[in-house]
Amino acid sequence: MRLLMTTSAVLLWLSLAASAEAETLVGVAAPLSGPSAILGKQVEDGAGLAAEANGLAIKTADDACTADGGAVAAKEFVDAKVDIVVGFLCTEAIETALPILKNAKIPVITVGVRTESLTDRRAKTGWPVYRLGPRGDDERNAVAAKLTQLWRDDLFAIVDDGTIYGREMAETFRAAAEQAALKPVFVDTFRPQLDNQIGLVGRLKKAGATKVFAGGDGDDIAIMGRDAAQLNAGITFAGGENLRTPPGDVPYAVGTLMIATPEWSEVADPKIVQAFGAKNIAPDGYTLPAYAAVEIAKTALADAESSGEPLGKALTGRDFATAIGTIRFDDKGDLGQNPFRVFRFDGTHFVPLEDK
Repeated sequence: MRLLMTTSAVLLWLSLAASAEAETLVGVAAPLSGPSAILGKQVEDGAGLAAEANGLAIKTADDACTADGGAVAAKEFVDAKVDIVVGFLCTEAIETALPILKNAKIPVITVGVRTESLTDRRAKTGWPVYRLGPRGDDERNAVAAKLTQLWRDDLFAIVDDGTIYGREMAETFRAAAEQAALKPVFVDTFRPQLDNQIGLVGRLKKAGATKVFAGGDGDDIAIMGRDAAQLNAGITFAGGENLRTPPGDVPYAVGTLMIATPEWSEVADPKIVQAFGAKNIAPDGYTLPAYAAVEIAKTALADAESSGEPLGKALTGRDFATAIGTIRFDDKGDLGQNPFRVFRFDGTHFVPLEDK
């Protein structure tokens, strides 16, 4: 009888040990110290809530948004034998972490790094990285594609504030318009941060422009809209995601267009948003993308286990249902679809404009 009990106890212990060993462990990399700590807390909160809801264990590491921090975090993940890592907001951290994680065959889903070379160099580096967010060139490519389509039959102008950001946006749009056999009626560089843009608006009106893309800050575009209304110029202005930041003393003109990513809390599953509220967590910033990254990790790990395929293959070229909608990664690890959309200011906030 004693032998039977001992054998049963051993079998139970082995079963529990095997279960613990097989437990899915997700690494969460986030800057939990330094100036980006508030953003890192968003990643930590979102991933933690998703892990709790999906029955997963997590191992969190502070990458500090630095090269040294990224390497330290990666070594912690390898030592902990995590199955996959989500997070990373900074290029410096992820670029030192990826070689270490690659050697350990641990894929990474980054929720915040936009650096284009991260995935463009995949054929050379072999880094197992997937980007749950836009690339650095997605914004300007979306501006070019969407405004070329929207303004095909309009007299449009392109101006920028002379910064690298503004010029790249303006030039990408101009080149796309040229490819579509369209030509702006006015192209210029404006002086930013002026109290008024009457001179610029006067020149735009004289050129006959009814639509204007301005590569610059939201404050400048708000002032242009105000001055255009005062001159009865009949001009609609558009800008990039810089318009997401509320302007200063001058509000945006009704009808102003913004090309930006959605506010994830507005498109997310309401039940998930309520779950955040129940935990007193604001569903903003990187919280929902981090939640979605953990959901993707769980599905991909389960698929890889059932099919016997490498985890990288399970992550590529298939749809994942997440809290923020359907996500698909292409062969490079980028999102299969540019996430930028067109929004229109209705006098209170920006609302989605149905694509034509």
